[in-house]
Amino acid sequence: MGGPGLLNLAAWSFYVLVLAVQPHQAHSSIRSSFGLNKGGVASPENGLCASSVTIHGYKCEEHEVTTKDGYILSVQRIPEGRVGGTAGTKKQPVLIQHGVLADGLTWLLNSPEQNLPLILADNGFDVWISNTRGTRLSRRHVSLDPSQPAFWNWSWDELVSFELPALFDYVYGQTGQKIDYVGHSLGTLTALASFSEGKLVNQLKSAALLSPIAYLSHMKTALGVAAAKSFVGEISTLFGLAEFNTKWEAVGGFLKFLCDHPGVDCFDLVTALTGKNCCFNSSTVDLLLTNEPQSTSTMNLVHLSQTVRDGVVAKYNYGRPDYNLMHYGEAVPPIYNLSNIPHDLPMFLSYGGQDALSDVLDVKHLLDDLKSHDVDKLSVQFIKDYAHVDFIMGVNAKDAVYNQVVKFFKGQH
Repeated sequence: MGGPGLLNLAAWSFYVLVLAVQPHQAHSSIRSSFGLNKGGVASPENGLCASSVTIHGYKCEEHEVTTKDGYILSVQRIPEGRVGGTAGTKKQPVLIQHGVLADGLTWLLNSPEQNLPLILADNGFDVWISNTRGTRLSRRHVSLDPSQPAFWNWSWDELVSFELPALFDYVYGQTGQKIDYVGHSLGTLTALASFSEGKLVNQLKSAALLSPIAYLSHMKTALGVAAAKSFVGEISTLFGLAEFNTKWEAVGGFLKFLCDHPGVDCFDLVTALTGKNCCFNSSTVDLLLTNEPQSTSTMNLVHLSQTVRDGVVAKYNYGRPDYNLMHYGEAVPPIYNLSNIPHDLPMFLSYGGQDALSDVLDVKHLLDDLKSHDVDKLSVQFIKDYAHVDFIMGVNAKDAVYNQVVKFFKGQH
């Protein structure tokens, strides 16, 4: 799933559909566990640190980052592992980015011994966890309110242009060190697009991209394809909604409508949407269903659907040549040329043979864009049995993936 990563629309349709059936029960539990007020904003004393980190004996700090387009993001810092470390020793910062319709909690659902942020902290890293605009802890803006459509006037282009740069600037400013980056699904797409435009690279030490998303042409799910087709050009007339919020009846109705498409099997949606995940347990999925999915902008899902349809990694298509001319100075949205990613940038890519979203053929297309990359700067891991969710919630992900991420990061120092 574009987070637990892309969890692009298709992956998260499963969770959305489940919550559409029991919206009041699911979202009241979110409020109780995170101290949300009626506006859906978490009170400062009840963030991810209190709910998911300090309870396990780790230090944790709540930070705020304001982007240049005015969004106020919640960021958690885990400065050291449970055993601490040598006093005065500078630890290597690592920023961890979730995918769409998820938030920072996604990384923390497994036990401390099994989740990536706390494994990194215990291995001597200074860990920073981001929460994308619109999610439960990042529903603030310097002048806009989530009830206003203008708050939701963004796609993943704005995450590339404003959000990742603000996060990198902040972490770099706090630590004075270049940053290691981990992204899953949509968190890989935004990173790759940023790197291709020369953004972040001066503050970046290396990047680990799990279940990497760039091209989506071979997504192996009938429901995902139906969702993508329905979102392209139709979403505004279908809902008239700027925020894609799973509490709303219209969203649940839309997803039920998708399940009636010919060839769409909504019986086992986790497998149908994300691939045959080998290694997560049902109790973790129950936690996920209690606390996710998070809101995103409808425009963001339209943009992801354009990526599925058009087979290119490009900026948002406004649907009319004159609108595109106004925004880009050309009738067709410019592409993100991934072959422009600096060839000496250390990158680790890990993908799975059972992943229905980050499909093997699409990853090979991405790797073809990186064919001129310095051989000693690109590490690629293929896990035959892994699907999309395993990279975030797999009970064996520490041995299968996370230890390799730690080794890769330490190898760059």
